[in-house]
Amino acid sequence: MVLSVKVLTDKATHLAHTVDITHTGARIGSLRTTMQAGTNVSLQRGSKKAQFRVSWVRELGPNELQVGLQALDLLDNFWGVDLSDQQGNGATDVKTLMTLLASSRSESAK
Repeated sequence: MVLSVKVLTDKATHLAHTVDITHTGARIGSLRTTMQAGTNVSLQRGSKKAQFRVSWVRELGPNELQVGLQALDLLDNFWGVDLSDQQGNGATDVKTLMTLLASSRSESAK
């Protein structure tokens, strides 16, 4: 889900956006500053702030990064999006995929 965020480091505030979000972290894109794994940063959405640790950094271009962030505390509605059914949908998707694969195998065996 794409949400605009502010990434606050020791030195400055940077505008970015989310690529993926979960209860435990996020993938942030469009960063135009240097980041290192293990660094702590704050994210701000509106008036809400939360602390994160940079898990990984991927350079997409000469001046564009994606960053994986792990929340240092559980995020209680920080994103402003209901993520409560996220895990349930994943289990349903896996079950559906496994059913499709099983029926595909039985069709090819005929």
